[in-house]
Amino acid sequence: MHYYSLGKQSPNVDFKTAAITGQAPDKGLYFPTTIPQFTKEQIERFKTLDKASLAFEVMKPYVGDTIDDTSLQQICAETIHFDFPLVPITDKISALELFHGPTLAFKDVGARFMSRCLGYFSKEAKAEKIKLTAQRESEQQSESEHSIEKTLTYSKPSTVLVATSGDTGGAVANGFLGVESVEVIILYPKGKVSPIQELQLTTCGQNITALEVEGSFDDCQAIVKDAFMDAQLNTAYHLTSANSINVARWLPQQLYYFFAWQQWVASYGDQMPMHIVVPSGNFGNICAGMMAKASGLPLGHFVAACNANNVVTRYLQTGNYEIHKSVTTVSNAMDVGNPSNFVRIMEIMQNNFESLQKGLSSYSYDDASTAATIQRVYKNNNYILDPHGAVAFLAAEQFIKEQEVTHAIILETAHPVKFPEVVEAAIGQTIDIPASVQFLLDKEKIAIPMEASYQAFKAWMLGKVSV
Repeated sequence: MHYYSLGKQSPNVDFKTAAITGQAPDKGLYFPTTIPQFTKEQIERFKTLDKASLAFEVMKPYVGDTIDDTSLQQICAETIHFDFPLVPITDKISALELFHGPTLAFKDVGARFMSRCLGYFSKEAKAEKIKLTAQRESEQQSESEHSIEKTLTYSKPSTVLVATSGDTGGAVANGFLGVESVEVIILYPKGKVSPIQELQLTTCGQNITALEVEGSFDDCQAIVKDAFMDAQLNTAYHLTSANSINVARWLPQQLYYFFAWQQWVASYGDQMPMHIVVPSGNFGNICAGMMAKASGLPLGHFVAACNANNVVTRYLQTGNYEIHKSVTTVSNAMDVGNPSNFVRIMEIMQNNFESLQKGLSSYSYDDASTAATIQRVYKNNNYILDPHGAVAFLAAEQFIKEQEVTHAIILETAHPVKFPEVVEAAIGQTIDIPASVQFLLDKEKIAIPMEASYQAFKAWMLGKVSV
């Protein structure tokens, strides 16, 4: 499997290169040269295959021969080592709960997969350096002072840059914490992430550094993108990204849809279509689902549920793609004014607007409707939605009514405890903090303040090198 840049000005690369570099030299996102096609026999077997084996079969075509099968099997097993339950909310709407991982957010899967892939590639590179150095020393005894240990000391580690609107930062910090030869720098917008989210990305220490940016998520994302295109910075650092622009973060998100489909078929059989409503910000999650469908997984219609940052909703209605500056909402992980992954969705749809309209719908809702929905669903159905899930629930209700379908699922992408102010005000009670994050409350936030300027960020990065 190879990957080409959607900018169409860079050479094709393998999975390893795409994962390590993150973004193509021409600023384009990488996309697989072919979308794997699963046979009917495979799809039938997928109905009952265990999660780890299913994850391996889905990811193997994308990884190719860049990771040996035994290692990839272990990576996949560690990536999905928690539950993904499909839970009924009403008689028409169920929630695929994606918050049972270590940071209580759907991004745990992509972050865990990518961190383990980079860890594998780092060990592989070290082994190759050891081999080459040993060979050189045996051939040139006069250079014996260049020991293997010294060679490894001078090698540059990978530096992962990631912009977060909330959950990505915590998931990446957890996934990469302690990974050898990988440093992580997380940029997040000051005052625009929830308290739990902020603690998750600012209390790790070790190889994780958090930058508190005086701006929006779009500002953080723009800084990261500019860094990848800066020759001076790329000489000083070996940069890669852990946002969903990176194929190693984006593609594993397909696994949710396979796991949901397994449960759907067990409950409803394979004749009833599974329509899917996804709370969408940077559109990596829903794009991964559409890739799974393009690969042959028999999924129904996709609905992108958006908040006030609704560029795609407006595009589907008018045919005009107009980027607006992002606005702050209570569903902060969706506060993206220029979704990076939408170009990949267009590639899946062969850049055909009519095909896009047939395969994707979108609705958007304001904060008042979001809060009211959390309150209503808790009162009527005894289910606590987080703000992103509430937006998806509203979209599911509207889609079911307009299209006259009987069932749909929503993706619940984060635990409601991450948004206590909004959720607790809506349901009128305190949310219990899960034991998995209770320890964070006693930790001290450590973050470096940063103005929303690429020049300020670059100066800080170069200053780190000169220290």
